[in-house]
Parts: sequence; C-alpha cells; structure tokens
Amino acid sequence: MRREPSAIPETSRTGKLLAQGRARMARKVGEEAIEVAIEAMRGDRGALVMEAADLLYNLVVLLADLDVAPDEILAELRRRELAYGIAEKLPKSDDPINGVAASHDKPLPPKPNSDKPNQAKRCKR
Repeated sequence: MRREPSAIPETSRTGKLLAQGRARMARKVGEEAIEVAIEAMRGDRGALVMEAADLLYNLVVLLADLDVAPDEILAELRRRELAYGIAEKLPKSDDPINGVAASHDKPLPPKPNSDKPNQAKRCKR
C-alpha cells in the first residue's frame, strides 16, 4: 500500500475506496468489524475468514491513507507486551511504582448546597 496515489488504478478496488474519502474508509472498517463479530458468534469459520480478510484489507487501506506504517503498529504491540506482559491481567494501578490499586468504588463528594433549586451552571457550547 505504500505507493503514490497516482500509481493505484482508479478502477481498482483500492482506487475506488481511496476516491471515496477517509470517512467512507473508516465506515467500511467499522462495518467489516461488525461482520467479523457476527460470523465469530455464528461459528462459521469460512465466513469468519472471509470477513476478517475484508476487515484487514479495509484497515490497511485506511492506515495507508493516514500514512501509518504497519511497523508502527507492530512496535506498539511489542511495547505493550513488554510493558504489561502478564501484568495486563492484574488490576490497574494509580501508583505504578508502589502498585497501589485505584479504588473505583469511592462515593462521590456531596453536591454543594444551593439555596435556589435548579440553578446549576450550564456549559456553553
């Protein structure tokens, strides 16, 4: 996929996909991912392989359009493996040095008292 866009024939599957734009490519990746999940749940190995090939193809085209090299993704996978290894199975920690796990079941702080109900500040958009 590392070719000049002009080297890809406009009539090819890849050329047509690139011509449709990045939003369409991203949508295709999402559609194919859903189809992979469906075939995985159905247990149809042949259909799963076909849909997985479609997913990988569309993902490669999207990544190439974004100028993301496969080596970058492989490097990230290696980094994660080295960083987490078996530790990825352990609870997440707020303090990676001392290994103190985060407490996600702490109660929320009480809301400030207000004399006027329904006068909360709203975000402006």
